[in-house]
Amino acid sequence: MDHQLHVFATVAEKKNFSRAAEELHMTQPAVSQYIRSLEESTGTRLLERTNKYVRLNKAGEIVYHHAKEILGLYTSMQNLIDDLTHKASGSLSIGASYTFGEYVLPRIIAVMQKTYPDIHPDVTIGNTAEVAELVSTHQLDIGIVEGHFKEQQLNIENLANDKMYIVAAADHPLAQNDLVRREALEKERWIVRESGSGTREAMEKMFEEYDISPTEKMSFSSTQPIKEAVGAGLGITQLSEWAIQKEVRYGELRILPVEGFPFTRQFTFITKSPFQTKALEVFIELLRNRM
Repeated sequence: MDHQLHVFATVAEKKNFSRAAEELHMTQPAVSQYIRSLEESTGTRLLERTNKYVRLNKAGEIVYHHAKEILGLYTSMQNLIDDLTHKASGSLSIGASYTFGEYVLPRIIAVMQKTYPDIHPDVTIGNTAEVAELVSTHQLDIGIVEGHFKEQQLNIENLANDKMYIVAAADHPLAQNDLVRREALEKERWIVRESGSGTREAMEKMFEEYDISPTEKMSFSSTQPIKEAVGAGLGITQLSEWAIQKEVRYGELRILPVEGFPFTRQFTFITKSPFQTKALEVFIELLRNRM
């Protein structure tokens, strides 16, 4: 059954039998036979097929969701069994929110690869809500996030504080002031992240605590275009110190002198299973020591 689910999940993701067959190193008739067998065992059709596409129907969406969770559990089980006789090795699926994933995680993985070359990390970057959902359904071994999320019986450990600063383009009028007041901040266009992002949540919390009501907001789905927009003079924003180090160093962005800042939030890491592979234990230890 596990191989049927693997084939089915691949077809669902590739949306095409021939591409799925290529990915799985199987013939297309063999892939079709696995799908037929799975549909027979579930007692219903799972895919809608035309000459142009293959897509999940409602039953297929249910099976796909649970298939990903089952396959994730199967991989964890196999890794734990392998660990009984082997050193830290094997696959390690890591999820991280954009700030941590883009600006902190690569350095930690580089250290891990030098010391434990037999660990093979697979990284997924998403907003906090997306990463928490993937961990809770066993599709990720660990997630590093900030902000609140649906806990869904997750194991949560605080990792490090993250300082956040309000920044503007270096030639922005507010960047020339010795002190920037709340009233001036309210008049600016704020460049913000999308809903579900830990960075967006931190910004909304900051607005509430400092009694700031922006007159205009512009939303982007990741940090890099926010920095580009701010650098181009489209507005101001609040970002992690990790995300702005290079731009501040080279004079592209400037931290605004606002009383009470930096604003501080918490990075946390989350896991689901009470059992940990050696690869995951090694990674968690690196997280604790490097932050």
